[in-house]
Amino acid sequence: MATGSTELLIGWCIFGVLLLAILAFCWVYVRKYQSHQESEVISTITAISSLAIALITSALLPVDIFLVSFMKNHNGTFKDWAENNDTRIQIENTVLIGYYTLYSIILFCVFLWIPFVYFYYEEKDDTDGSHCSQIGSALKYTSGFVLVCSCLLLIGAFAPLDIPSKANATELDKIKLLFQNLGSSNGLAALSFSISSLTLIGMLAAITYTAYGMSALPLNLIKGKRNAHYERLENSEDIEEVEQQVENIKSKCKDGRPLSSKDRQALYKLQEKLRTLKRKDRHLEHHENNCWTKCCLVMRPFKIVWGILFILVALLFIVSLFLSNLDKALHSAGINTGFIIFGTNLTNPLNILLPVLQTVFPLDYIFITTITMYFIFTSMAGIRNMGIWFFWIRLYKIRRRRTRPQALLFLCMILLLIVLHTSYMIYSLAPQYVMYGSQKYLWENNSTQETAIGNSSALVLKDCDASAPEDQCTVTRTYLFLHKFWFFSSIYYFGNWAFIVVFVIGLIVSCCKGKKSVIEGEVEDDDSDLSDDEDHP
Repeated sequence: MATGSTELLIGWCIFGVLLLAILAFCWVYVRKYQSHQESEVISTITAISSLAIALITSALLPVDIFLVSFMKNHNGTFKDWAENNDTRIQIENTVLIGYYTLYSIILFCVFLWIPFVYFYYEEKDDTDGSHCSQIGSALKYTSGFVLVCSCLLLIGAFAPLDIPSKANATELDKIKLLFQNLGSSNGLAALSFSISSLTLIGMLAAITYTAYGMSALPLNLIKGKRNAHYERLENSEDIEEVEQQVENIKSKCKDGRPLSSKDRQALYKLQEKLRTLKRKDRHLEHHENNCWTKCCLVMRPFKIVWGILFILVALLFIVSLFLSNLDKALHSAGINTGFIIFGTNLTNPLNILLPVLQTVFPLDYIFITTITMYFIFTSMAGIRNMGIWFFWIRLYKIRRRRTRPQALLFLCMILLLIVLHTSYMIYSLAPQYVMYGSQKYLWENNSTQETAIGNSSALVLKDCDASAPEDQCTVTRTYLFLHKFWFFSSIYYFGNWAFIVVFVIGLIVSCCKGKKSVIEGEVEDDDSDLSDDEDHP
């Protein structure tokens, strides 16, 4: 068991180092986008911690795969320290406890803490009441989220996963059978159902933002931004034109006659437009004379290289996802099993790469972390381009150093859900890797050969998959959470097709769009002049 303890220690030590790196990244990332004028300590801490918890949970995946893989030798036999089944269960339970803890914290953040902080600041903006009244109102609205969470936990804990049916069974017999199966599940099923429900929302967010961001981010890097000098010249012409229109309207009342309501409305709109154009001119002037803008011109070749690299990674991911889904469509056990697949019939690039990297720890750890961060950056690009919407209503805009506390909480909530969905995306690309890592087992070939001695059978070394014997291959705890309920897996499968379609549409839209303004997102019609102080301290 000493060797087993060493293996366990290595996995958790690397996990600890990554945990510190995640906390540092989340702090820098949140501080980059939050408004310095409207920043609140509680909202900042909530945003950082919620995003960090999601990233830490995703970092537990390669640890889980590492542990089950190192239980076996390359010849398919268990290592000496892992021959005892109790030892294997004890090691896997450490991962299971980690998942229980992290997923419970995620439920707490999504259904209680984040809604409470959000509604607290909403009440603070709407009223000037006391802290007690704000807390009371926030708790009132948060209770609805707690009720939803309770329902999800109860459904997952008590709803039977599989109710056998008989052809001659009456409805009363079926109801009796239903109640006999109630409560047969444990806390794992309850937590799995709740997390799968959140992952389903994360899938919708990934389809909306990540799929578009995967095309928008690299193409924006390749195309670059407009030249600040020429953009300022165009803006100056617009200012002169609007000023002329304002003078034409004001000239109508030089003799003392009042302006008509139509003219007053037109004058107000023109003055608002002029105010925005002048603010835009100040920002353009700042960028034109800024040393950082000149440095960006020198960095243009590197941005183009990064853009090409990002688009190649996106295409690799989409091709791999397409081949994986096609493999499930042709060779899976069907929709009633969550499109579970035995072995791999159509190989895809990532499905080949991940098991190879897994043999040299921590290369797969680094690769999965890179995939997760790639999802974060592309999702962020999609959110910045589109904003946060509720159906057809635009709720918030996300801008550097200008994001309000409520929008920041929404942003981290969306990123949290997308990161949750990342684990299933990795499973979609490499199901065997996520389930069993690099485990192999000895399979006795049923076919016999006639020899001079008599009948003989051969032992064949096979990769562990869904058809492998339970006593020969150890399933990761990640898989137990991802596929406790088959219907979620079926929905995820169709969601992957939608992800591919949205990416293709986003790629076409991004190609047709022109270059972005050098001050993209800095100047909006609803901004005040005081916000300039925040951009240029």
